[in-house]
Amino acid sequence: MPASTIKRDNILSSALMLFAERGFDATTIPMIANEAQVGAGTIYRYFDNKEVLVNTLFQYYVKMFADTLAEDYPGNSSIREQFHHLFRGMTRFTSEHEHALYFIKTHNGAYFLDNTSREDFDRLLNRLKHFLDQGKEAGIIRDLPSMAMIAIIFGGFLELHQLVRSGNIEETDDLFIGVEESCWDAIRYH
Repeated sequence: MPASTIKRDNILSSALMLFAERGFDATTIPMIANEAQVGAGTIYRYFDNKEVLVNTLFQYYVKMFADTLAEDYPGNSSIREQFHHLFRGMTRFTSEHEHALYFIKTHNGAYFLDNTSREDFDRLLNRLKHFLDQGKEAGIIRDLPSMAMIAIIFGGFLELHQLVRSGNIEETDDLFIGVEESCWDAIRYH
């Protein structure tokens, strides 16, 4: 892999971690450069400014997350099986890209996102809303606002992920099976 590709990847990886942990405003280009072990000027060879960098990351990970959820989506299966697929996709994505889902959640309404980032995120939300709307129409999912149900699922999942990362809860298959069932119980019609 060329050195320029390695440097760019290191910049993106470092920026993702810092934006997820500190937020956009509290992260500076020198911090990213230090973490990526490059000079600050090197970052500007790849990205015009911090806004371009954060939008590049946001678009990349939103698309990757959407692709993960869409891969082998069981559209002809039961609503419960579709939920299982989405939950497992979320788990897999978070395992493979530790900071990415938290970064998406904490930056999705940010003032610095450009139109492309907002459109990409809206497409992701629309995919999730479509699933929820199908479940509501079938009388399987509660008739609550879709955004409220998305907040319940993602908020709970991300908080759990933070607890696992910090070592406060041990990550086990049984834990994630139970969390999936709890999230399902939170949105399903009783």
